[in-house]
Amino acid sequence: MHENNLLKNNPIGIFDSGFGGLTVMSAISKLMPKEDIIYFGDSAHVPYGSKSKKVVTDFAVKISKFLIKNNVKIIVIACNTASAFSLNTLKKIVNIPVIGVIKPGSVSAINNTKNNKIGVIGTEGTIKSDAYPKQIKKLNKKIQCYSQSCQLFVPLVEEGWLNSEVTNKIIKIYLKDIVAKNIDTLILGCTHYPLLKKSIQKIIGNKIKIVDSATAVADSVKSLLEKNNLIKQKGIGKYKFFVSDSPEKFKNLGSKFLGNRINKVVKVEL
Repeated sequence: MHENNLLKNNPIGIFDSGFGGLTVMSAISKLMPKEDIIYFGDSAHVPYGSKSKKVVTDFAVKISKFLIKNNVKIIVIACNTASAFSLNTLKKIVNIPVIGVIKPGSVSAINNTKNNKIGVIGTEGTIKSDAYPKQIKKLNKKIQCYSQSCQLFVPLVEEGWLNSEVTNKIIKIYLKDIVAKNIDTLILGCTHYPLLKKSIQKIIGNKIKIVDSATAVADSVKSLLEKNNLIKQKGIGKYKFFVSDSPEKFKNLGSKFLGNRINKVVKVEL
């Protein structure tokens, strides 16, 4: 119990392949403004979506070790590909709670669907892993799941092209088939995609509910911290940002993702 009281003041650790996880960090910081957060963006290796399971898991293990050295009390894998590929491995090798984005997003989609037809869009790695359909079927066998890889969305977001003519054309091409399946709920299965949410909604129409897993993840993180008696009780959250490459780019573009100005970003070699 005494140890938990000490751990309460330790930071939450969050990592992603780049900027996308900042959408998760933003949701967590709004829900729990007292919590300190350490964020790691693996910008040297973005995107994870086209890489193999072994390579992504190796990155995830190294990043987790870095976060543990910085005394985090929980690790949030704010990346769908890394959640699909490395969550089980990390749970075995670290002795603090680890949470991914796939289960919270799946639960939220199941709660939203009325016609039991859910669409999932994500990177090639997330879609090939079948992580969302497997998770959804485990929770509700009646639901039909349709998946679509949208490989170009991450580079568009990383370039800051959120509402250009080119972006809108690409969204239309990618989502045409999945919308034709009569889905009523669409999971944004990549933490970069919430920045395209307005453009996606405009193209697919308001009858389809978009599930952005960032909010669902924030709720799950809070529940997990409460369960382990690890909620920080006092103060205002302090944030630290680390990257594996391009700290200046991260600082400039990251501020858009977070919705707050990022003042300092430290580059580290893993």
